[in-house]
Amino acid sequence: MKKDIQPNYVEVTFVCACGAEFKGKTSKPGVKAGDTVKLEVCDKCHPFFTGQQKLVDTEGRVDKFKKKFNLK
Repeated sequence: MKKDIQPNYVEVTFVCACGAEFKGKTSKPGVKAGDTVKLEVCDKCHPFFTGQQKLVDTEGRVDKFKKKFNLK
């Protein structure tokens, strides 16, 4: 087995754009232990997890489905 082919797996602090911080591990190249990694979204601000997600039906697919199966 070859030596030193595995990436470094280090603990870092992730900081989201909403201000949430949490610790985790990464093997991202160029990141050293104790660094801060910035994120755009996390589970605290993502619309799917916060319940703010809205379905947008621009082509009328939902209405077409309801009409096809006689749903109200």
